[in-house]
Amino acid sequence: MTDAGGHGGSPSIEQPDYWWYLARTELLHAALSEYAVGRTTVLDIGSADGPSASWLHDGTRHLASLDIDPRGLGSNGVCGSALSLPFADASFDMVSAFDVIEHCDPEAGALAEVNRVLQPGGTFLMAVPAYQWAWTDFDVANGHFRRYTKRRAVAAAEAAGFRVERATYAFTSVFPGFLAERVARKLRERKHTRPADVVDVPQVPRALHHVLMGLTKIDHAVLQRANLPFGSSVFLAATKVSDPR
Repeated sequence: MTDAGGHGGSPSIEQPDYWWYLARTELLHAALSEYAVGRTTVLDIGSADGPSASWLHDGTRHLASLDIDPRGLGSNGVCGSALSLPFADASFDMVSAFDVIEHCDPEAGALAEVNRVLQPGGTFLMAVPAYQWAWTDFDVANGHFRRYTKRRAVAAAEAAGFRVERATYAFTSVFPGFLAERVARKLRERKHTRPADVVDVPQVPRALHHVLMGLTKIDHAVLQRANLPFGSSVFLAATKVSDPR
């Protein structure tokens, strides 16, 4: 995670096998992996956030990792801010930022930095949480500044000099559970929540873990050939076509 004042690391630092992180890895691969083909110099922003980008480690790429929290970074990771990337212009032919941009304020500053370090024609892969109406104290504790619709994510990317190749929702199959959890959380919401160091994720019994993982296989199958109409996350793939400065 990056750049939210007072917020520390991703919950995945302590629970890398949590169902949502495992499922997201598979869904990101299903939706976005085709846009990574042929890319060899890759920056993953927010690399301390669980296994999300593990599928980028296929042995054909030089992968640089960056996060503002060093705890989840490997020995080759760089501790730094998404708002001031410590890399030269046009250093990479692909940048990924999975559940990162919602932590950055201003949003435009983070996207401008992604654009700056990308080569012309380079690929940008992004995932963000969906729907501002789903905002709860959990977002505050996680250091979020905003949630997104697909339209808002596309507009932000286009304003930053990208051409969007694909935008889709994800986690559609488990959306009823997400909706129920958000309603319940709003009813018991703590009004004075502040950004936390590492947030506790909702615990699920092992049997439910397997049910949720099974349901997301439906998303996985659909995302390999079509977009999803709603869900708790937005995934986006884009190409750098201009410099917004």
